[in-house]
Amino acid sequence: MPALVHAMTFAESRLRVIAENVANVHTPGYRAKSLDPKGFQGALRRALEVRGGDVGKPLVIDDGRQLRTDSAGRLQVRPSEQPVQNVLFHDETNLSLERQMSDLAETGMMHELAATLLRGSVDRLRGAIRGSVA
Repeated sequence: MPALVHAMTFAESRLRVIAENVANVHTPGYRAKSLDPKGFQGALRRALEVRGGDVGKPLVIDDGRQLRTDSAGRLQVRPSEQPVQNVLFHDETNLSLERQMSDLAETGMMHELAATLLRGSVDRLRGAIRGSVA
């Protein structure tokens, strides 16, 4: 469950970054920010490997750049400026609205998947507490 909570937290944070980017689409000189989903997935995989099968051990994520788990076990994110990919637009921005919409769809699906899996886990726990089998 902690991995799913971290996945939802990451997706929510990435959605906020995308919303900020879209809100600044017409701001001259604005540099788009990003959170790397592949970096998150790699950091989560490493954290799960370090924790191993000991579910009593905290799930600590730290990629050294954008992600870290604080002392309370919450995922903290630090968006970075998106690198310029061969194009700097006439208003000196590096923001592609099409790329942002693609990222929005991808992140929305990631969030929905994590929410569905987490909901299933909670329902199974609720059933176990009640003594019923699903």
